[in-house]
Formats: sequence, C-alpha cells, structure tokens
Amino acid sequence: FGKKKRKYSSYKGNVGKRFKNRLNRRFNTPIPFQKLVSDTTELRYGKQSINERIYLNPVLDLFSGEIISYSISDHPDFNSVFSPIKEAILKLPKTNFKRFFHSDQGVHYQN
Repeated sequence: FGKKKRKYSSYKGNVGKRFKNRLNRRFNTPIPFQKLVSDTTELRYGKQSINERIYLNPVLDLFSGEIISYSISDHPDFNSVFSPIKEAILKLPKTNFKRFFHSDQGVHYQN
C-alpha cells in the first residue's frame, strides 16, 4: 500500500481581507453576467499509485450556467486562479448595474 495523501484544500484560515457576503446563497439572477462565481477544483487522474493532479479554475455565469473562462494548471497558484477572472472581466459587456464576482475567498463587485 502506498502512502495515503491528504485531500487538497485551498483554505488557509483567515488570511487577508474578508469581504462581506453579498451573494447570501442567492445563486440565481434574471440578469446575464451580473453574478459570476469561481472556485478551484482538484482533479486526479492516472494509476492509483501514481496519482497525478490538475486544477480547474472556471468562472461561471449564474444567469445561464455558462462557463465564461477557465484555466487548467498543475498547481493551484495565484496566476492560475486570477487569469480566468481577468479574462472574464475583459470580455464582458459594459453594464449599468453592479456585477458580483464570488469565490471561496469572498464576494467582490464592480460597476
């Protein structure tokens, strides 16, 4: 038997600025591109003894369920998490309403 590996968790306790939870579990919206969510998912593949891992970082529109952008990487680092958020921001249309970006680190919004 191989050595048992710990499950990946990005949680590092209370680190940095905490944002107010403005989404409050309201995961529906009648407005396209108003509420976008992101999270890192660890995916394992390969033989059990050589368990390879990759990390998926999608940005999802809660209006349509569409993935607006994503990254796949070997490590869950800042660039792999931030690059799909930046890509989503650049490709979205301008709006007159507040736009929410929710991640496991909190909710951020912009006009």
